[in-house]
Amino acid sequence: MINPKAAPCDEGAIRSIAAAAPCTVSTKSWVLVATILASTIAYVDESVVNIALPAIERDLAASAAVVQWLVNAYTLCLAALLLIGGAAADHFGRRKMFIVGVSIFAVASLCCGLSLNVAVLILARAIQGFGAALLVPCSLALIGASFDEAERGRAIGTWAGFSAIAAAVGPILGGWIVDHFSWRWIFLINPLLALPAIWIAIAHVPESVDPQATGRLDWRGGFFALTGLAGVCFGLIAAPDFGWTDARALAPLGCGVVLLGVFLWVERHSAAPMLPLELFGSRTFSVVNLLTLLLYAALAAAFFFLPFALIQVHGYTALLAGIAFLPFTVIMALLSRWSGGLLDRLGARLPLVVGPAITALGFGLLAAIVANGAYWAFLAALSVLGLGMTISVAPLTTTVMNAVPSDKMGVASAINNAVAALASLLAVAIFGAVALGLYDRALDRALAQNSGSAEVTQAVTAARGKFAAASAGGAGAGGVQAEAHRIITTSLAQSIEDIMWLAAALALAAAASGTLLPRARSDGS
Repeated sequence: MINPKAAPCDEGAIRSIAAAAPCTVSTKSWVLVATILASTIAYVDESVVNIALPAIERDLAASAAVVQWLVNAYTLCLAALLLIGGAAADHFGRRKMFIVGVSIFAVASLCCGLSLNVAVLILARAIQGFGAALLVPCSLALIGASFDEAERGRAIGTWAGFSAIAAAVGPILGGWIVDHFSWRWIFLINPLLALPAIWIAIAHVPESVDPQATGRLDWRGGFFALTGLAGVCFGLIAAPDFGWTDARALAPLGCGVVLLGVFLWVERHSAAPMLPLELFGSRTFSVVNLLTLLLYAALAAAFFFLPFALIQVHGYTALLAGIAFLPFTVIMALLSRWSGGLLDRLGARLPLVVGPAITALGFGLLAAIVANGAYWAFLAALSVLGLGMTISVAPLTTTVMNAVPSDKMGVASAINNAVAALASLLAVAIFGAVALGLYDRALDRALAQNSGSAEVTQAVTAARGKFAAASAGGAGAGGVQAEAHRIITTSLAQSIEDIMWLAAALALAAAASGTLLPRARSDGS
C-alpha cells in the first residue's frame, strides 16, 4: 500500500531526540544518502506489492487467503514491532540497528524473490516486516542525531521528498517489472539498494544513542502484541474457508483477543511500556488516533482491491494499474506544504472533518466506476482521493504531537504510525473476508440467473476463493469461455464495488470523529 503518512508522521519522533555532537557537512550528506536509500527500499516494496498481487496469485495458484497473508505478514510485524524498533535504536545504537534492519530486509527480500511456494514467501514477508520495523524509525533517528535543530527541518524535508518520489515511482516501476519480467524482480532489486546503504552506514555514519534511554525494552509487550494480532488476523482470514462458527476460525480469533487483552494489562503495569496508555487520557490524542484507524483502514482496503479491479475486471496491464496511482501521490506531494498551513489558519477540527469527507467522496467515485468506468475515471477518482488525504494528513500529524507534552512527541508520533499500520492489517483481514463472501454469493446469483452448461458452472466454481482466478478466457473468447469470463469478472466487480462503498462509510465515520475535536479559538491560536 502507498502510505501517505509514513514520512510526515515520523517527523515528530525527531523532535524528541537528544542533541548529538555536530557532524561534518560530508557526514550529514552521507547520512541522508544512506537513510534515503533504506527508506526507498521499504516504501517502494510496500507500494509495489499490491500491484503484483494478481500476478503472484496466478503464478503460485494461491487462494485469496494466501494473498491477504502476503500483505498482512509484513504489516503484522511492522505494526507490532515498530515501537520496539525505535526504542531499540535509542538503547543499542541507531547506526547499529539501522544496519541490522536494512540487512534483515535485504535478505528477506532475496528469499521472497527466490521462494518456490507460498509458505516460504509469506514467512519471508514477515521477516521483511521485522526489518522494516527497525530501519524506518532508525532512518529518522539517524537524521535527528546528525543534524542540529536549525538544519533538521530541511534534512527531513529532503528525506520526505525522496520518499514521496519513491512512493510515486514504485507502483509504476512495479507494474513495468511485472509486465516485462516477473513479480519476483520487485523483491530481487531490493538488495541492490540495500548493499550501498549498509556500506555507507558502516563507513560514513557515526554511531549515536539516547543517553536518556533507560530501563529494559518491552519485549513482553511486543510478544503479546504480535501473537494477539496474529491470532485475530488468522481467525478473520480463515473464516471464509472454514465458516464463521468453525472452531478452526473461532479458536485463533478468541485467543488473539485474549492475548491483546493481556498486552493491554502488561502495558498498564510495565515500568517502560512500548504503548504508554496514559497518553490516551487526552481526548484529542484518542480522537485523532480513532480517526487515523478509520481513515487508514478505508485507504488500505481500497488500495488492496483496486489493482484487482484494474487488472482482473478491466484487463489493464500491471503498468497501467501502477500509473493509475500517480495522481494520488503527485497531489499529496505538491499540496502537502499547503495542507500543513491549514492547522494554523483553521485549527484541526475543520480540516479533519472536510479532508476525510472528501476522501469518502473519492471512495464513492471508485465504487461507481469499478464495473464500467473508463481509465480516465479512475484517474479522476484517485485525484479526489488524493486531495482528501492531503487535507487530512498534515493536520492529523501535527494534532497528534500537539496533544501530548513535548517530551512525549516522539512516542506519540510512533503510536500514530503504529495505529495506521494496525488499520491496514485489520482492513486487509476483515475486508478480504467480506469481499470473498460477497464474491462467492455474486457467483451463486449469476449461476442461478443463467442456466448455463455444466462447463460454465465448472469454470465459475473453480474461481471461488481466488480474487485473481484464471478468467476462463478473455472477453473475446467464444461460447463457454466467454460466458464464464463474464460471470467471474462481473461478480468480482460487484464485490469490489461493495468494498469501496464500505471504505467510503469508514471515511465518513472518520469525518464524524473529527467533529469531536475542539473548535479553533476565534483568535486563531
